[in-house]
Amino acid sequence: MHDVLPLLVETTFPPVRRGRLTTLQVNLGYLCNQSCVHCHVNAGPKRPERMTARTAGQVVDLMRVSGAAVLDLTGGAPELNPSFRFLVDAAVEHGVRVIDRCNLTILLEPGQEDLAEFLAERRVAVVASLPCYLDENVDRQRGKGVFDASIEGLRRLNALGYGGEDPALSLDLVFNPQGPTLPPAQAELERAYKETLGRRYGIRFNRLFTLANMPIGRFGSMLISKGRFEDYLDVLRAAHVDANIEHVMCRSTVSIDWQGYAYDCDFNQMLGLPMRLNGTPRTHLTDLLGADVEGRPIAIRDHCFGCTAGQGSSCGGALS
Repeated sequence: MHDVLPLLVETTFPPVRRGRLTTLQVNLGYLCNQSCVHCHVNAGPKRPERMTARTAGQVVDLMRVSGAAVLDLTGGAPELNPSFRFLVDAAVEHGVRVIDRCNLTILLEPGQEDLAEFLAERRVAVVASLPCYLDENVDRQRGKGVFDASIEGLRRLNALGYGGEDPALSLDLVFNPQGPTLPPAQAELERAYKETLGRRYGIRFNRLFTLANMPIGRFGSMLISKGRFEDYLDVLRAAHVDANIEHVMCRSTVSIDWQGYAYDCDFNQMLGLPMRLNGTPRTHLTDLLGADVEGRPIAIRDHCFGCTAGQGSSCGGALS
């Protein structure tokens, strides 16, 4: 892909090694009911890639033996994969916490009418993308009508107890900047989200995660088309903070793609930078059964500065 080629060169990013594995992040495919401009996986309604039931069964096998405490399901819209509910139930049965990376509007899609109840009954944590608390900004980034549909999705989750005092029904929102800039301070923006969404719509949620846009996928293509790719990389490099390396998600997470191949993180997955176990060109999740990945080097390129710039950025929000 032309939009990732500038990253496939030597980097000045410091070497990183894996810590103890705590999270399996599984991409169930690129099919989505939205086509967001910041999407680093280029997901959309016409994407055919999706995880098969056989591969989903192999994910369960790995989950059982890996010792991971968290199963983090993502996409596309992961809920559109027929194996989504199978994976949730298997994780719950084995005492593994489940995170659903939910775009909120999926809760309103035909065939998903019971999805919110399914998630609540199994006490699945919801991490929901809402890139702004203003309707015009969300619709500009994600499509007309997405903000109103997202508010309706949040209301459904709130009605089931999400976003309240029960830690098992956590509801966290995700913010991405509109363009090639670093996100603002997470705590400050969280207060603004809670005040505005609560006052205007009666919405409650637990935490806000601020994520930097990665210069890959659809967002990377946009940067290249506007001649701003290198400028944005310079912004990320200049804001690098060494202390954030200790907390980057790739140290504790293995990312599995829809075909079952393993990567150090979701971003490496999109760039085709596979985890290499014992010198193999790429590692399948079945190769990880019984394998110890702690201490192994992580594949790095310039996009890694997106995780360590400023306050840091991960699937769990700011790092510092």
